[in-house]
Amino acid sequence: MFIQTEATPNPATLKFLPGKIVLESGTAEFRDETEARAASPLAARLFGVPGVTGVFLGYDFITVTKDSADWQHMKPAILGNIMEHFMSGQPVVASGALAGSDQPEEGEFFNEGDETIVATIKELLDTRVRPAVAQDGGDITFKGFRDGVVYLNMKGACSGCPSSTATLKHGVQNLLRHFVPEVQEVEAVM
Repeated sequence: MFIQTEATPNPATLKFLPGKIVLESGTAEFRDETEARAASPLAARLFGVPGVTGVFLGYDFITVTKDSADWQHMKPAILGNIMEHFMSGQPVVASGALAGSDQPEEGEFFNEGDETIVATIKELLDTRVRPAVAQDGGDITFKGFRDGVVYLNMKGACSGCPSSTATLKHGVQNLLRHFVPEVQEVEAVM
């Protein structure tokens, strides 16, 4: 098995491409070992590597976020764990652990009269923004829309990335303003 690695704009995150489908649909983000153990055997393995602080699973990639540890020391252990996991035949996520991941995210908010605007915003995010952000090992999801402000959740390599503010303000905000005149601003939320 050959696993490719790619740098991301976030120096604390590396993208790993195992050459296999990781998640058939949706994404999954794990920020701590306890959460990972309950939902994903693969993420749990990766949290076993000293220095790992986050694991993000996409369609055909895995991004791993680290603390101050050195990639040079962590990368071989991460590659070994990914390879061992796929060779073991275990599922990437536990059965039913991500049930309902295609449902609207919990806590979404917008005014009743804004359904059409929100549908357009989500369509633009899904077709134009998310595929580009996935190239960098991350994801951006809709959280809310109120008073002309779109609230987005940054995940994977995007979370905590030094260039994420530029991506939001110059990329996503300009795109949404162009196609949806009601959008005035874009903000990141946790």
